[in-house]
Amino acid sequence: MRKANVQRKTKETQIKVKLSLDGSGTAKVSTGIGFLDHMLTLLATHGLMDLTLEAKGDLKVDKHHTVEDVGLSLGKALKEALGDKRGIARYGSAIVPMDEALAMAALDFSGRSYLVLDLTLRAKKIGDFEVELLEEFLRGLVSSADLTLHLLTVTGRNSHHIVEAAFKALGRALSDAMRVDPRRKKKIPSSKGVL
Repeated sequence: MRKANVQRKTKETQIKVKLSLDGSGTAKVSTGIGFLDHMLTLLATHGLMDLTLEAKGDLKVDKHHTVEDVGLSLGKALKEALGDKRGIARYGSAIVPMDEALAMAALDFSGRSYLVLDLTLRAKKIGDFEVELLEEFLRGLVSSADLTLHLLTVTGRNSHHIVEAAFKALGRALSDAMRVDPRRKKKIPSSKGVL
């Protein structure tokens, strides 16, 4: 029931997303950007979402358009799959270690998009992925999903480890927030009655 199929086509990118929130963490991701594929696979695996995502972008220009549009498309799929958010927990958080790195994600499907990003990254690139593109991905995700997200480094030195811990934490926090709480009896999780 909680599924979405999203397509986005611009002069710069073509993206297809198939998402099931109540999956087992199966991911089939192909963006042409190896590090992004790795992070999206971690997100789906630890978020227990089934994700099929294919992106073709103008990588000959650079990775910016593809990374941003993947975030926008995945956020839209999350929003569509959640529908009116009846019965969900709404809030989610997780703290995840990876070796010396420790990252925290806290989020709210509030209907208001806001991003607080404080990852302490020493590297400018991880492989051939420019780390400044992480913010573009996350801004796209939160704006399309109407999501408030805080993503922070608690500790860490290795940029790859920090980003990997952050995506794992984000996946777990999403899973926590999207879970259906039977005590809500399918009510909107807000005193306002709407999100």
